[in-house]
Order: sequence, then structure tokens, then C-alpha cells
Amino acid sequence: MKFIKIGAALAASLAGLCLAQTTNTVTNWKLATGYRAESFHTQNIAQFARDVADASAGKLTIEVFPNSTLAKLADISQTVRDGKAQAGETIMTSMVKDIPIAGADSVPFVVSSYSDAQRLWKLQRPGIEKHFAERGMKLLYAVPWPPQGLHSSKPVRSLADFKGTQMRTYNSTTLRIAELLGARPVDVPMVDVGKALSEGRMDNMITSALTGVENKVWGQIKYYYEINAWFPKNVVFVSNKAFDALKPETRAAVLKAAGDAETRGWSASQALATSATEELRANGVKIERIPPDVDLEIKRMGEKFSREWVRSVGNEANTIFVPYYIK
Repeated sequence: MKFIKIGAALAASLAGLCLAQTTNTVTNWKLATGYRAESFHTQNIAQFARDVADASAGKLTIEVFPNSTLAKLADISQTVRDGKAQAGETIMTSMVKDIPIAGADSVPFVVSSYSDAQRLWKLQRPGIEKHFAERGMKLLYAVPWPPQGLHSSKPVRSLADFKGTQMRTYNSTTLRIAELLGARPVDVPMVDVGKALSEGRMDNMITSALTGVENKVWGQIKYYYEINAWFPKNVVFVSNKAFDALKPETRAAVLKAAGDAETRGWSASQALATSATEELRANGVKIERIPPDVDLEIKRMGEKFSREWVRSVGNEANTIFVPYYIK
């Protein structure tokens, strides 16, 4: 009888220990991104990770792996799907082969402001969430890069000014734009922009003011036009398996922190667009408005691009652009 009492006490003690271990279990996620630690996107992710750790009382920690140290940018979504990382960030356009509607935010000359970009994202998001779910992932949030503007070594007074010039291209969209404008496309990676300009291999390019600042384009680039050609977005996501394994209160903490990160990130992007443009101005680049007739032609090109994109993607694209244009 005495033995039974001791055994019961021991069992109760072990049960209490197991409960304490379960209660204090810490879950660790790896989050892979292809961008530098100094990028405003990565800084936003780092704050998201801190918010999650605080809100979960340390029960969920997220370790951020920047600069492709865990996986290359183009491979990050597959890395998450394969379970080699629990979460990741990539630019949405890197996913268009697998998820065609991911390309909606990079259709040029359709979105002209941050409010337009947010409206487009609200229309695009349900389809993105559906495709992510089908691939075993959950979308957490999306944040745009600063809008793509026009950098030029000479003033632009009409579309004819592009004919025969050397235009930097880096994807199918910019290549198509160069073709329509009668410019000669020059494939130049972002890291080689400064070198290509100094060597006289390019005359103009469509990219953000931030890219211009990072490459110190002043000297060769004399003009910058805020045409807001498109607002490419980065998406942050997690595997469903990792998310569903969390307790309900921790899942709620992750979603709350993700919502805060999206709001914070959009504000940071807009502030950075302004400060980068001012830095170009401070270094002698003339910030000018595109002439009204050129602006009109650009909008017509946008309609052409959107029709082409809808045809290439199919009916799913109509759920984005039909309500977007109807407003």
C-alpha cells in the first residue's frame, strides 16, 4: 500500500513536470529572405519577429536569414514548401510562372499612386491567398517597393525621344516597354547600373528613385520623372504546417503582428520614395513632371499591357482588373 502511494506521488510529479515543459515549449522558425539586412523590407521583418516574440511571451521566436544566406531569392517559396524553412519573403514577380496572378502588381502604367496600389492589392490578395493555400503556405503580409520612375540622361518631351536610345531592361516587362518605345534594350543587373552608365551603355531606365540613389546615378542621369510605372511587392509567408502547429493564441499573435507589419511597411515605402527622390534632387538630378501628352500615351500603354496580361492569364485576371477599372 505504501508502495502504491509513493508511485502515485511520483506519477503526479512527472505529470506536473511534463505539463510545465509543454507550457514552456519554445517554437523556433527560420525566415529566409533574399534581401540585405539593411533593406527596409528586412528591417520590417525584424520588427515583425520582435513583435511576435513579445506577443507570444517568447513561445515563438523567428530567426531572420537575410541576403540569401538560407536560400536564393528565387528558391525561397520552394524552400518553405519543402520544409527547409518555416517562413520566407520574396518579390511577388518571382512567382509568376507558378502563380500567374502574382504578376498583377507589375503590369506597367496602371497604378499611379500608393492608394491605387493598395486598392489593387485588396483585389489581388484573395487569389494569392488561395494559391498559397493550395501549395501548403499561408500569406502573412505584402509591402511594396517604392514606385518605378523614369531616369534619363536627356529631357523627355515626347515618346519619340526614346527612339534609338539605350534603355536598361531586367525582365520581360521592361523589355516590352523598350520595344514599344523604339529603344534599344540593354540587359543590366541592378548592381551594374553605375558601371553601365559610366561606360555609356545606357541612356535611360525605369526603376525606383531608391535604386538611383543606391547606384549614385547622378552625373550621367540628369532627369527623374515620377511616373509611378508600377509598385512591385514583396510577400512574407509561412508554411501551413508550421502555422497550424501553433496554439490559437500564438496564431492570433502572428496575424496581428503581420497586419502591423503590412501597415508599417507601406508607410515606410512611401516615406522612402520621397526621401530618395529628394536625395536625387540634392545631387543635381532634375525632378520634373512628365508632359501631359506623354502621360496620356503612357496610360494608353498601360491599358494595352493590362489587356495583354488578362489574355495571357485568363479569367482569374478579370477578378482583379475588371473591378479595378470600374472602381
